[in-house]
Amino acid sequence: MKIKILLTVLSAALLTAGTVSAAGLLHLSWEPDYDAVKYDVTFSRLEKGKMTRVYETTAYTNDMLLPESGIYASLKGLYWQERPLDFDGLSIGEESRPLALADSVTPVVRNAPLPRADRSSERGGALLYPVYSYTGNPGVSSYEVEVLSQYPENTEGTEHSIYHIGGGDFPYMDYYDDTPRYGTWYWRVRGKDEAGNAVGEWSLPQKRTFSTEGYTIGLYGDSITHGGGRMSYGPNDLEYSYGHYLDFDTINLGDSGNTSHDMVERFERDVLPFHLKYLLIMGGSNSLRGGVPAEDVIADLKAIQQKCRDNGIVPILLTLPPINPYSIDKVFHEPTVDNWEEEFRKVNDFIRQEPHIDTAAAFEEDSVMPPDLALDGLHGDVEAKKRIAAVINRHIGEFVKQ
Repeated sequence: MKIKILLTVLSAALLTAGTVSAAGLLHLSWEPDYDAVKYDVTFSRLEKGKMTRVYETTAYTNDMLLPESGIYASLKGLYWQERPLDFDGLSIGEESRPLALADSVTPVVRNAPLPRADRSSERGGALLYPVYSYTGNPGVSSYEVEVLSQYPENTEGTEHSIYHIGGGDFPYMDYYDDTPRYGTWYWRVRGKDEAGNAVGEWSLPQKRTFSTEGYTIGLYGDSITHGGGRMSYGPNDLEYSYGHYLDFDTINLGDSGNTSHDMVERFERDVLPFHLKYLLIMGGSNSLRGGVPAEDVIADLKAIQQKCRDNGIVPILLTLPPINPYSIDKVFHEPTVDNWEEEFRKVNDFIRQEPHIDTAAAFEEDSVMPPDLALDGLHGDVEAKKRIAAVINRHIGEFVKQ
């Protein structure tokens, strides 16, 4: 089963706060807390000098779209506050001071999900497997994402695919594209109600452009490399990508959910088009925690090394950070084999005999990954990704010659 970092829509209570036929929406956002999993958001009215709470909801990202109806029809005297929460719903910070909602929202004429900013031009943001992120619109129980080869003025004759996301009260708000993409393409998203009818309209299409040229160093791996963390953040949130903290540019060839065998199988398709000189390789965590013997993972890593050398690429293996089976089970409800520590040790012992960078050394004080470094026990949050990048930055000069 693929484990991917998921962004979750606002609670069902918010969806019923306004009508689905709202002509316009209001976009409310605030500074993210990268230790938070979700936020408690409250709305109050100032009446006769007293603040009275009228509505409360949960947001899983640091913004939301509100309908221009219901309690939001008249913004006069309406205030809002947010408080960051952990996975269990416990407060991890102070509630923000009350702010006038009228001064905090931006009108959005289109009744559609709002695509998040494309960060692919930032360091660490070039993803071979793109992720499409958006803020959901009210009255929605699921979404469909359309990916097109040209601007969707008329889709006749245009190569396009439609993917359906989520369902029920908590549909996902990140779509992980299973197709490696380069060139130019567009994507857009539309909400649907419980009966499968369209809610509002398609979002404005977002253009993506990606070239195979100009890269010297690649990052190759699974979701630890692909990016994301803290449950609510995906690969578009570059703060959860170790590539974002490197001192040099890279192309991210990670694919969430990969086993080491998957990495062997997709090498020619996903690595060779970029004509790289160096490849940083971290793979095997999903295989080992699922019961694949260390010997098989080592064989896969050897195969990747050989494929690199056959194609003039310098392979640089990265040791595997520890995982936390308790956290994995708590968050994903997935088991981990009992002998995972011994199997990880065998693979890391092999890697340390090869040309490598010892990224696991950044966690050598912990036999399991602490929840404050990886909430879900696997992917690594901001501090963990910074530690991995710091080790790579210190040692990359041993391989890459200026």
